[in-house]
Amino acid sequence: MEVQAPALSDAALQVLLVDDDAELRDLLRKFFQQRGIAFSVLHDAVNLARRLQRERPSVIVLDLMMPGVDGLTALKQLRASGDTIPVIMLTARAEGVERVLGLELGADDYLGKPFMPQELLARIRAVLRRHGPQQTTVVQKKRAPCRFGRFELDFSTRTLRCEGTPVKLTGGEYALLEVLALHSRETLSRTRLIELLHGPDAEVTERGIDVPVWRLRRLIEDDPSNPRRLQTMRGVGYMFIPDGAADEESA
Repeated sequence: MEVQAPALSDAALQVLLVDDDAELRDLLRKFFQQRGIAFSVLHDAVNLARRLQRERPSVIVLDLMMPGVDGLTALKQLRASGDTIPVIMLTARAEGVERVLGLELGADDYLGKPFMPQELLARIRAVLRRHGPQQTTVVQKKRAPCRFGRFELDFSTRTLRCEGTPVKLTGGEYALLEVLALHSRETLSRTRLIELLHGPDAEVTERGIDVPVWRLRRLIEDDPSNPRRLQTMRGVGYMFIPDGAADEESA
């Protein structure tokens, strides 16, 4: 039976909004503060790294389009530094390219503008249930590391090591590998993977899964073009096989 992490209480939740839209900042500040949720803002992403040195929110809500440093650049810099803090991207663009790119760079979820504040709060809670280390259950903290080939995935520290050396993963890459490892030897459809990673109402296309899978294969497979651990189940989805045993149904 699948065990989900408990939700973070509103009293413990801390949200950092990075957005240059003053009207939206004021609306969300009022909404969250009325619910007793700690809420802070940045008008742009220029000083995001410096802000995180003195403040560690539960989640960052990051706007895509901002002057100076845009959201995608800020996200890329954040993940390149090794920071896996959960990030939800806000975008007013109708095209899905930027959304897919954001997920590739390590965003945990995205939300299109305009949106209801209640939906943002629901997305935040879903992301923190899935990926927030402070929500990790006692069972998962005690879960033995997943070992495959030269690699070891440590659930308690949320790190991947190759022969003892840490492997740099984005937040999205870690989340995908964790989900796959927790469902080892299960055939997961693309729809199911999207649901596990982004929630049941996520508007993520199949490419939103296929691209991160491809990126993860480049990290954990000896030959990404002929994967043995992260296999494609033809016409269905994917299966993670820690010992790398071949499966006759795989492509």
